[in-house]
Amino acid sequence: MSFASSKLTAQGQISVPAEVRRKLGLAPGSVLEWEEDGERVVVRRAGAHSSEEIHAALFPQGAPPKSLAALKAGLRRAVVKRHAGR
Repeated sequence: MSFASSKLTAQGQISVPAEVRRKLGLAPGSVLEWEEDGERVVVRRAGAHSSEEIHAALFPQGAPPKSLAALKAGLRRAVVKRHAGR
């Protein structure tokens, strides 16, 4: 049962209804994934970051740290940097 609908433009674009944006936590720049499921197509919010992006943020020198403390410090720096302006 659908709870929202969109209209396809001549350019193949759609607007995501406000209810869907709220439910999925979508904001401008969000990426959606489309997956075929038999006779249906499922649309969902894509993961925020690829594993390569996460690795680069945590390990800017390329190699992972050798200790758990260094790993936790890298995670802490990445979270603080991401949320500093909020």
